[in-house]
Amino acid sequence: MPRRRSRSEHGSAVVDFVLVLVVLVPLFLGILQVALVLHVRNTLTSAAAEGARHAATVDRPLESGVERTRAQIAGAISARFARDVTATQTVLDGMPVVRVEVVAEVPALGLWGPGVGLAVSGHAIEETAP
Repeated sequence: MPRRRSRSEHGSAVVDFVLVLVVLVPLFLGILQVALVLHVRNTLTSAAAEGARHAATVDRPLESGVERTRAQIAGAISARFARDVTATQTVLDGMPVVRVEVVAEVPALGLWGPGVGLAVSGHAIEETAP
């Protein structure tokens, strides 16, 4: 037999729903934001590594690695994340290395708002002609 509600309990389900929503919505949006930042960071890291490998091959200039990195980023996420891409030649543990660095800003609220700065890099050992 269903229990009858007293007048003091009318509307309590709406209040309970709102109280739970106040906790769950920010939690869900926070998890979504972390996932977005991690996706962008992993994509930028992969593109930088690919650009470094491309620039490290014999007879390729550093600028070709920058262009490859920009193309990878534009194809995977958005060209706005590929504005600040640099390539340099360095020495790491006695080996000549090409380093491609990408600096980007991911909006903190998905598409709008202040950004979260990311700086990632990729390395590749330079090839030499025999």
